[in-house]
Amino acid sequence: MNQGKELKDLNLLDRFLFNEAVEDKEFLEKTLGIILEKDIELAHAPQTEKEIRRSVWNRQIKLDVWAMDTEGSIHNTEAQKKNTGNLPKRSRNYQGLIDSRLLVPGEVDFNKMNDVFIILIMPFDLFGKGLYRYTFRMKCEEAADVSLMDGATRIFLNTRGTHEEGVSRELVEMLRYFEDTTDERAQASGSETIRWMHEKIRSIKSSEEVGIKFMNAWEEKILDRQEGQKEEREQGIRKMIKLCQKLAVPQEDAASQVAEMYQLEQEEISRYMKETWND
Repeated sequence: MNQGKELKDLNLLDRFLFNEAVEDKEFLEKTLGIILEKDIELAHAPQTEKEIRRSVWNRQIKLDVWAMDTEGSIHNTEAQKKNTGNLPKRSRNYQGLIDSRLLVPGEVDFNKMNDVFIILIMPFDLFGKGLYRYTFRMKCEEAADVSLMDGATRIFLNTRGTHEEGVSRELVEMLRYFEDTTDERAQASGSETIRWMHEKIRSIKSSEEVGIKFMNAWEEKILDRQEGQKEEREQGIRKMIKLCQKLAVPQEDAASQVAEMYQLEQEEISRYMKETWND
């Protein structure tokens, strides 16, 4: 089976390795500490792929890595390899979903809302300014020195920045290490923390248990894709039957055309026609 990358070849920007690494509380504490340039102590173990819904009817959203520190601040951290064209609004959606769960029903003191940090780590420059870190907080357009102070912070990290002004050398080295998670990159780093991280990564990559987990995750992904293709094909068959019916194509001719297009056996097309025609 062609799995693309093997576990040993993954970088920290690959979701599987990133989630596996930051399930370690200390690993995430050190990562957040370098990003936010302060000591971070988490109150609980991080949660990976935390599911959030506004209600049972809404589409589920999975937050990659969710954690709360001892000061009550919420941190949602995600490695994002592809520029999907919607990351700013996706971060806004994450913000809203998290905010919607911060107060118990009936609570009217909005000052009890936790501070929230949404952090996306990417191997591309989303805003084209060459920065390693772009930090967004609400400010007044008419008075730039007036901040809304609503406790919401969104940070976009660019592993391929070119301007180091305003960030620590350790952050630059960590971002480069996230994209190039190798012995050579770790050894070249002047950061003891990054070398510590790399020892954790080496341990993960050499773990037989993690290797099995990685293979299972890949197989599940393949099965999900196959199931999605099956559902898409089935929808196409039913849409084609309904179109034939709408165009007043005789039922027998419609069955023949759809069966030929989708390579269906007689038993299959008979079932689809029975379920779909005039339903």
